[in-house]
Amino acid sequence: MEQTAVPSPHPPPPAAPGPRLHDYAAAELARAIACLGWRGGRLHAGVHQARKSLRRVRATLALGLPQLGPGAALVDRELRRLNRRLSKLRDAQALVETLDALLAESDDEATAQVLRRARRIAARARAGRARSTLAADPQLQDRRALLAVLQAALPALRWDRVTGESVAEQWRLSLLRVGEAGSRAQATHRDEDWHRWRRRARRLSQQHRALGDAAVRPDGIEGRHKKLAVLLGEAQDHALLREHCSRRSAFARADRALLRALTAQGLQRLRERIAALGAPAAGDAAG
Repeated sequence: MEQTAVPSPHPPPPAAPGPRLHDYAAAELARAIACLGWRGGRLHAGVHQARKSLRRVRATLALGLPQLGPGAALVDRELRRLNRRLSKLRDAQALVETLDALLAESDDEATAQVLRRARRIAARARAGRARSTLAADPQLQDRRALLAVLQAALPALRWDRVTGESVAEQWRLSLLRVGEAGSRAQATHRDEDWHRWRRRARRLSQQHRALGDAAVRPDGIEGRHKKLAVLLGEAQDHALLREHCSRRSAFARADRALLRALTAQGLQRLRERIAALGAPAAGDAAG
C-alpha cells in the first residue's frame, strides 16, 4: 500500500549565501573583462561599465568579511588599485557627459555657446587621455589579464564559511556607514565628505543587487538607497566640472565664471533634493 509522505513540521533551512555571492562576483569579473575589450567609440562606455562591475565585486567581498579569509583583502586591494588606474579615463568621459547634460537643459544661446566651447575642450582632453592610456596598455590587455587572475582566485576564498547571519551583520554595518557619512556631509558641506557619502551609498545599493532575494535586509528602503546613490552621483559630476574651472583650467578664462555658476546652481538643486530624500536613519540598521 502506497504511503503518503508526511510533510516536515519545520521549513527547510535557508540556503547558505556564500555560493550565490561567489557566482555573482565571478560573473561581474567576467563582465568587467569583456567590457574592457570594447574598442573604438565604445571604449569609454566599456571602461564605465567595467568599473561598475569591479565596484560590485568589491561590495560583494565586503559582505563576506571576515569569513572569506585573508585572501579576500588581497583581491579587494588589487581591484581597488585597478579601478583607480581607470578613474582618470572615466573622469574625462564624465566631464563631457556633464557638459552635454547642461547643454541639453540650457535655453539661453549665450550660455549654450559657452557650454559648447567647454565641451570641445573637454572632448579633446578625453581623446588625449584615451590615446595615452592605450599607448601604455594596448587594448587594455594588461588590465584584462590581471582581472582574469583575480577571477581565478575567487574560488579559493572561503565562501563556504559565509552565513546568513554574517552577511546580515555586514549589511547593517554598511547601512550605519551610509548614515554616518550622510550626517557628516550635510554638516560640513565639504566636497570630500559628499563624495564619501556617495561611495558608501553606492556600495549599499550594489550590495542590494548582490543579495538579490536574500532576506537579510529591512523592507522598504531599497528604492530610497538607489535613488540616493543616483542623486549623489549627479552631484559628484557637477563637483567634477567645478574642479576643472580652477586657475589651471583648460577652459577659457572668460567662460569659467559662468561654468562655476552653473555648477553651483546644479549642486544646490541636487543637494536640496538629497536633503529632502533624507539620510538613512540609524534605526534602519536594526531591521
